[in-house]
Amino acid sequence: MSTLDPVAVFRMEAAECLEAIEAGLLDLTHQLDNKDLVDAVFRGLHTLKGSGAMFGFEALAAFTHHCETAFDRVRKGEVAATSELVAAVLAAEDHMRALVDQPDADHGDTGSMLLAQLQAAVGGRPAAPAAVATPAIVREVSTKKKSSWRIRFSLPANSMANGTNPLGLLDEVRDLGECTVRANTSAIPPLGELTPMELHISWDVMLTSEQDRSAIDDVFIFVLDDMELSVEEIDGPATVDVAPIEQKAARLPVAAVSAAVPEFRPVEAVPARREPPAAVSQAKAAENVRVPAERLDELMDRVGELVIAQSRLSQLASASADIALRSVSEEIERLSGELRDTMMVLRMVPVATLFSRFRRLVHDLARETGKVIELVTEGESTEVDKTVIERLADPLVHLVRNSIDHGLETPADRLAAGKTEAGTVILSARQAGGEVIISIKDDGRGINRERVRAKAESSGLIHPGQPLSDSELLQLIFAPGFSTAAAITNLSGRGVGMDVVKKTVEALRGAIDIVSVPGQGSEVSLRIPLTLAIIDGLLVRVGSGRYVIPLSAVEECLELSLEEDLRSRGRSFISLRDSLVPFLRLRDLFRTGTKPDVHQKVVVISTGTERVGLVVDQIIGDHQTVIKSMSKLHNDVATFSGATILGDGSVALILDVGHLVAAGQQQEAQLRVAG
Repeated sequence: MSTLDPVAVFRMEAAECLEAIEAGLLDLTHQLDNKDLVDAVFRGLHTLKGSGAMFGFEALAAFTHHCETAFDRVRKGEVAATSELVAAVLAAEDHMRALVDQPDADHGDTGSMLLAQLQAAVGGRPAAPAAVATPAIVREVSTKKKSSWRIRFSLPANSMANGTNPLGLLDEVRDLGECTVRANTSAIPPLGELTPMELHISWDVMLTSEQDRSAIDDVFIFVLDDMELSVEEIDGPATVDVAPIEQKAARLPVAAVSAAVPEFRPVEAVPARREPPAAVSQAKAAENVRVPAERLDELMDRVGELVIAQSRLSQLASASADIALRSVSEEIERLSGELRDTMMVLRMVPVATLFSRFRRLVHDLARETGKVIELVTEGESTEVDKTVIERLADPLVHLVRNSIDHGLETPADRLAAGKTEAGTVILSARQAGGEVIISIKDDGRGINRERVRAKAESSGLIHPGQPLSDSELLQLIFAPGFSTAAAITNLSGRGVGMDVVKKTVEALRGAIDIVSVPGQGSEVSLRIPLTLAIIDGLLVRVGSGRYVIPLSAVEECLELSLEEDLRSRGRSFISLRDSLVPFLRLRDLFRTGTKPDVHQKVVVISTGTERVGLVVDQIIGDHQTVIKSMSKLHNDVATFSGATILGDGSVALILDVGHLVAAGQQQEAQLRVAG
């Protein structure tokens, strides 16, 4: 059984800690007087510094210490929280990420410049960069009254295996003031029963310090839930009648030290204030398990192979008269279906993990452009396949940047147009059948259609005066190299962003819809499949070939008689509840060269509000479809989005619903123009 590298575990936890710090800082931007947010950011910085020092990330701990000190001053009321301070710590947070990812790299003078900005935001002289992992707190001449504390603590037996170094905690306690430390070794088992990786020592510390109780709690803040801790304030100086164990070891021979150890009275285990019962603590620890994404992908592949094998078994059982074989086949089909559904849930990730990163982006763009921007997120609990989430990150960045740069006006222009000074960008997600719809909406100036047409004509994308529908005109902004920006800036002007969006969404078998109202804003909607691994499909036959239509796109199935087929020649429409729906004859599209069946079927599919019928020879039934990617030689075949292996080992192509609907609508438009 493989075990995770402790440094890799630290990096994962550090990433989560940095995300929490960033979220707290962005919230603090809007509530600078919120003491709870200040405390939350301070705790996050303290945790990152302490855990970084324990794992040997000395540069990270030294750098983070200065940010922690700044927020400690804010927490104590010595300095006010300002937007400049928040911006400085956000910039410092980016450097912290670099120190986590590349601790041994040469980061130049970045740290010094960031610390200078931090000192300027807090006020005072720039601090010299520290060179140790846990820098001592600078003690200034003070008239504060010193207090004496007795601190007794013990850590879980597996704490060292999990990367917690108790010596780091003791060093931080020593930084608070004068202290004497004694170790209790009475719980150490005999040598034959001793496990080297387990911790059996507890500590008794007598501390004299100007710091208050909260400073002591902060030392143990990131291990508090799993340890036993007692902190008592005592009257008079903190004196101990027994010398520290390391001093005894220096004065006494080994035999004397061995004899002295049992005489030490064990430290009584006192639960910490927030310590839950042991059983509850263990249950909480077992609620979440870290699993590398590669293992989930590997498991998904195995489930996919199982589904294919189950399909083959079902086909063999259906051709057999053996009742027992059919019963086993049905049971395995049920179990494989449940396993597939469970696997799909494991791969699902809420879009909140995607939306959260845009708060920082909008914050930085607002400072860069001078615009006042409010980001609103909706539907964060909507879940999507993790692969989809990963691949949507870059397209959404381009869309949000485009919305802010091209869409939202400056505060002066908004006020002149009778709008509020602050522009709004809304990121929303919702599920519709087997798709998730992610929308980026702004209340800006909208898309200037005249500029789009002029740019398209000058670039040769369309002929001058070429008639285009509003939808076709707006889709031109996704053409390679297309940009209406007057000049190239850090945000736009190169014409590559929207092209990347289109290519990525099409690779995900998705579609893009644009709605724009001049003077009121624009909305770009991405329609993406929920999963890219296994889907429910409708297996159909066209000629001698078999094809799969994603079941989530199927609305209904109709029968197309031979008479209706002949009557509709030249006008490929069917009447469906008082509305005309165009249909495509897949036999003609795929050039099968076969005669149509007597009783053809029409499968009505849809994407959004658009509907198209597909004429097939036979509907075979539903099919659990394991999606396999097309080869590089077939990347340009837009009609198909992938392939799957059937139970008999043959290959069935998966139809690209979005492309077929677009083809059907284009055919309808041509027929309408022809009269």
